[in-house]
Amino acid sequence: MSMIEVTRDVKNPLLSRREITCTFKGLAGRLKKIEAAEMIAKQFGLEGKIVIPINLKNDTGRPLLSGTFYVYEDEKMAREHLKEAVFKRMEKAKTATAKEGEAVAAEAPPAEEKKEETK
Repeated sequence: MSMIEVTRDVKNPLLSRREITCTFKGLAGRLKKIEAAEMIAKQFGLEGKIVIPINLKNDTGRPLLSGTFYVYEDEKMAREHLKEAVFKRMEKAKTATAKEGEAVAAEAPPAEEKKEETK
């Protein structure tokens, strides 16, 4: 059983994009927009396409998270239709998650050092 339930999946030929609305079960308050976009890309096999998270909304009193995503074939078309602030926010989120990953890796000592300490 998948954690992602699609509520709406529409192809918008006027704007040359696919609009996906879905529900994430049990992830309310724990999922970031960039992580949700990566999950959608993996779920639908959208590698090589631009997946942009537009809206994430928690349901009151329930562990459900509703999200809206736009999927574009190329970045040029996405930049024509969306505000530049969306792309700046996504870039900022990507660098923040990369820094978090580096910080976690720096805190954990390498496996070789652990072996030496136990001897």
